[in-house]
Amino acid sequence: MAADDAADEAFILAQIAAIEAQIIAYRAAVTAVSSGGVQSYELDTGQTRQRVTKVDLLRLNSIISGLMNERATLRALLNGGSTYGVPSW
Repeated sequence: MAADDAADEAFILAQIAAIEAQIIAYRAAVTAVSSGGVQSYELDTGQTRQRVTKVDLLRLNSIISGLMNERATLRALLNGGSTYGVPSW
């Protein structure tokens, strides 16, 4: 494996780890505010801090979905797969 390939792989793995940490943080926020035990929750993604409530659940779930898609794309790149595909519509 060439040095550039190893550096690319390390970068992608680091990005996947960062995304996974964000997914965990967002899911914790969704669980906290949807359980009814708290009125609001301080979401700390490691990059930002924000207070979220039940009103934010749709947005939080949308963000989680986007992060999962980004993670899947990076994993495809890491495994030599293509990120291009045929639209489902």
